[in-house]
Amino acid sequence: MQQKSSRSPWSEATHFRLAEVMPLDRPVDARLRVPGSKSFTNRAIVIAALAKGESVLSGILKSDDSYWCLDALRRLGVAVSVEEDQVRIQGVQGDWPNKEAQLFIGAAGTIARFLPGALAAGRGGRYVVDGIEQLRKRPLRPLIDALGDLGARITVQGESGGLPLIIEGTGLTGGEIRIEGHVSSQFLSGLLLASPMAAGSVQIQVENGLVQPAYVGITVQLMRQFGAHVEHDDHYRSFVVEPGGYTGQTAVLEADASTACYFLAAAALTQGTVRITNVGYSSFQPDANFIDVLERMGCQCEKTQTYLQVTGPAQLKGGFTVDMKPMSDQAITIAALAPFADAPVRVTNVAHIRHHESDRIAVICTALRKTGIQVEEQEDGFTVYPGEPHGATLDPHDDHRQAMTFALLGLKVPGIKIENPGCVSKTCPMFYEELKKLGVSVKFFE
Repeated sequence: MQQKSSRSPWSEATHFRLAEVMPLDRPVDARLRVPGSKSFTNRAIVIAALAKGESVLSGILKSDDSYWCLDALRRLGVAVSVEEDQVRIQGVQGDWPNKEAQLFIGAAGTIARFLPGALAAGRGGRYVVDGIEQLRKRPLRPLIDALGDLGARITVQGESGGLPLIIEGTGLTGGEIRIEGHVSSQFLSGLLLASPMAAGSVQIQVENGLVQPAYVGITVQLMRQFGAHVEHDDHYRSFVVEPGGYTGQTAVLEADASTACYFLAAAALTQGTVRITNVGYSSFQPDANFIDVLERMGCQCEKTQTYLQVTGPAQLKGGFTVDMKPMSDQAITIAALAPFADAPVRVTNVAHIRHHESDRIAVICTALRKTGIQVEEQEDGFTVYPGEPHGATLDPHDDHRQAMTFALLGLKVPGIKIENPGCVSKTCPMFYEELKKLGVSVKFFE
């Protein structure tokens, strides 16, 4: 069943081999509305499908990940309609209409963690879930083991302990469960999303710490919004989820703070000003706090409840170490800023990003060295030294965040070319169009 490509029909620039981002000859000056949040979109879609009644979700992110999630729901027999950035989903209360289905989910790591519990909670059915080779290598075992303790019957066929999976709809029983949280918070979120569908109360204890607890906060927020009963301690280490399922809702989803960071970083690099008009500092999304790192690098920052604004300094500041574990998706964004700082910058406590779409630490270090920048790779991060990067053709390893980071380098460095530029469609299909709104020229090569 496995397909070669994770690209969806919503993707931009998929057929191009290379993209070259041209340096700006002036500071950026823009106000932007960024697309919807991937984190909110994928969670809300799965919850809406599990719910009783219709849900209308506005502000969804139309990306590869959300396309494959909706495609999986359609293959399960769920009524789904999409118009612009709004989706209508007729919830099935966990009783999937189609009792057999082959579900291809591309490179969507969140869906690989959110679908298994939702399918296992169903009444009857046998489903095969698979993705591209890159996704097959990403771990799933902590989630599979925890669901098994709730009575799920999931067969792991992947050599790496992950996809492809065979999932039988046996229902979930409830009970006391332990799950590891140090590799990915998505394991916990996947377990939580399925728990209201269990026959009894589910008590969850998180072991070995928890990376990015803010994303678990997003999960809990949406669960409650759709009527689930969930309680937890202050540190997201202990949970109680009562049975009762979800109720369909009309909801407007938050914009994507992660995507916003690239445009705020563009202001930092060009001594320009960018205001993101639809993400505020109080967002549950941890990447909204990336503006604090930009402030530390000398930027003038405005942090309000409704918008974020950055004005870049004449000289970026370095000479510090930053723990990026709470917002690790932006760890490599710093690597695009650090060569232009006045002293080295060290990023720490992000060992887990080696297991994302790419080994993000190794890939960004290789790319920087290719441009002539000195960088030291550590197990849990990297140190980037100031320098004068030169042009190079950079391979993002089919990782959307690498490609967007490389584009930032192109704002300052002539000759930065990005292989497989369409991979940005995983979270921001219109990324290059948004860059053009800043006055950036982008050339594509077939």
